[in-house]
Amino acid sequence: MGEEAAAADKQHDAYTKDGSVDLRGRPAIAARTGRWKACAFLVGYESFERMAFYGVAANLVVYLTTQLREATVPSVRNVNNWTGAVWMTPIAGAYIADTFLGRYWTFTISSLIYLAGMVLITLAVSLKPLHPHCTPDGGCAPATRQQVAFFYGALYTMAIGAGGTKPNISTFGADQFDDLDARERAVKASFFNWWMFSSFTGGLVAVLVLVFVQENVGWGAGYTIPTVGLALSLILFYVGTPFYRHKLVNRDPAAGPARLVARVLRSALANRRRRVPEMDAASELHEHETAWYAAAGKRRLHRTPAFRLLDRAALRPAAAETGRRRRPCCCTVTEVEEVKLIFGMIVVWLTTLVPCTIWAQVNTLFVKQGTTLDRTVGGVRIPAASLGSFITVSMLLSIPLYDRVLVPLARRRTGDPRGITLLQRLGAGCAIQVLVVACAYGVEARRMRVIRSVRGGTAAGETVPMSIFWMLPQYVLMGVGDVFSSVGILEFFYDQSPDAMRSLGTTFFTSGLGVGNFLNSLLVTLVDRVTSRGGGKSWIGDNLNDSHLDYYYVFLLVLSVLNTAAFVWVAMRYQYKREFLEVPELELENKVDNGKSTATGVR
Repeated sequence: MGEEAAAADKQHDAYTKDGSVDLRGRPAIAARTGRWKACAFLVGYESFERMAFYGVAANLVVYLTTQLREATVPSVRNVNNWTGAVWMTPIAGAYIADTFLGRYWTFTISSLIYLAGMVLITLAVSLKPLHPHCTPDGGCAPATRQQVAFFYGALYTMAIGAGGTKPNISTFGADQFDDLDARERAVKASFFNWWMFSSFTGGLVAVLVLVFVQENVGWGAGYTIPTVGLALSLILFYVGTPFYRHKLVNRDPAAGPARLVARVLRSALANRRRRVPEMDAASELHEHETAWYAAAGKRRLHRTPAFRLLDRAALRPAAAETGRRRRPCCCTVTEVEEVKLIFGMIVVWLTTLVPCTIWAQVNTLFVKQGTTLDRTVGGVRIPAASLGSFITVSMLLSIPLYDRVLVPLARRRTGDPRGITLLQRLGAGCAIQVLVVACAYGVEARRMRVIRSVRGGTAAGETVPMSIFWMLPQYVLMGVGDVFSSVGILEFFYDQSPDAMRSLGTTFFTSGLGVGNFLNSLLVTLVDRVTSRGGGKSWIGDNLNDSHLDYYYVFLLVLSVLNTAAFVWVAMRYQYKREFLEVPELELENKVDNGKSTATGVR
C-alpha cells in the first residue's frame, strides 16, 4: 500500500498544479508541456505577425497620400481609425475566448482571417486593376471607388482577424507558466519583457527592410514578404501544439464580466442600508473555503479596502431576512474583489489613453514630418518611416538592461520580485513620454526656423534643408519609454485581471491603443477645423511647411503633463490584487472532475 501511495504521489507531482490541461482536456504533464519550450513557438509567431502588422501600418500614411492621393488630415484620420479598429476588435475576441472557444481555438480561427486580410492587401497593391496607375515620375491617376473599397475592405478584414489573435496569443503564452509553482512563477516575471522583445524584433525588420522595399522596389513586393512570413509562422504555431498547456473555459453564465459586475452592484444596492463591515470582520462576509476554489480550479482573493461600499454585496443575510421567501442575493468576497479589480483597472486604463495617443503620432505625424526633411544618407534616400527602427533598436537594447541590470539592482533595494511595482513602471513610462513630446516640439520649432530662414520659404513638396536625424532623440526616447509603458501596461492588465478573465483583461491594453488612435483622429480633425476656421492657417495642413505642427505638439505636451499628474494620483491609491496561492493537496482526479463540473473546454 505504501508503494502504491508513493506512486500516486509521484504521478500527482508530474502534473501542473494550476489545473492546466492539454488540447484533449487531459491533465497537463509539467515536464513535457509549457514553459519556454512551448513559448518558443509562440514567440516565433509573434515576430512574424509584428513584421506583417508594422509592414502595413508603418508606411500606410505614405501609401494613402502618394498612391491613393488622400490629403494629410484624411489620411492621418484613416490610419488612426484603422489602427484603432485593430486594437479595439480584441474586446470581442477576448470575450469569445474566455466564454466559448478558449484561447487556442479563437486564435486559430482568427489567425486564418488575419492571413486572408494580408493576402487581400497584397493583391490590392499588386494587381493593376485594384490600384491606381502611377507613372515613374510619381504621378498617379485618381483611385476609383472600387479600388478604394477593395483596399479598405482588405485592411478591415485584417483588423477583424486581429481581434482574436492579439488578446489571446500573449495571454496564451503567459498561461504556459504555472502560477502555483514557485520556480515557474519566478520565470514568468520575465515573460512579458522577452515577449515584447520578440514583438519589436519583427517590427524592426518591418521598418528597416519592408518599408525600404515598398518605396524602392514596389508595394507588391513589400507586402508579399510579410504575407509569406505570416503563413510560415502559423505553421510554426501548429507544430508546437503538443507542448501547449490550456486553461479550462468557465461556461458558467454568471461568471461573465458584465453579469458579475451587475450581480455585485445589485447585491450591494440591496444591502445599502447595512453598515460596511470593518476589515477584520471576516465572519460577517460570505466566502467559500480554500478547498472549494482548489476543486473548482480557481483562486481565492484577499479582501482589500478599495471601493469599500461594494463589500456590502458579500454580507451574509441578516437573521430577520433568512426566513423570507426570497433570500437576498449574496456574493462571495472573491467575487466582490474581482469587480473591484475591474473598476480599478478601468481607472488606470483611463490614464493610459493620452500615452497611447502620443504613440499614435509615430505612424502618422512623425512620418509626415520626416518626409519634409533631408533623408539622404550616403547617396541613398531613406524612407521617413524607417526612422521608426530607432524605437525598436533602443527598446531591444533597453529590455535586456532593464531585465538583467535594473531589476536585480532594484530587487535588492525593494524586495519586490519585479524590482519596482507595476504602476511605478507605468509612471516612469508616462514621464519619458512627456520628454518625447517635448523633443518633438523642439525639432518642429527648429524646422520652422529653418523654413523661415530660406528666402521665400519652402513650398509644398520641397525638402527642408535640415537632416531627418534631428528627429532621432524623440524616437530613441519613445523606445526607452516603451520598455516601461508598453510592456508595463501589458503586464499590469494581465497580472491584475481576475483569473477567469485574463484574455479580457489583456484587452485593456489593446483597447487603450485603439482608443488612443481614435482620440488622435478626433484631435487632428478638431484642431484642423478650429484652426482653419475663417480662412486661418491650419496647424496640420496639407503643406506642413506652411502649417503650425509645433503648436499641436505644445497642445499634446500640456495633455501629457496633466495626464502624468493624474496617473500619479491614481497610482498612489490603487490596491493591488492579493491572492491565496497556497492550495491544499487534493487527489488529481477529484480536482479535474470537480473543475469540469463548472468548466469545460480549454483556453
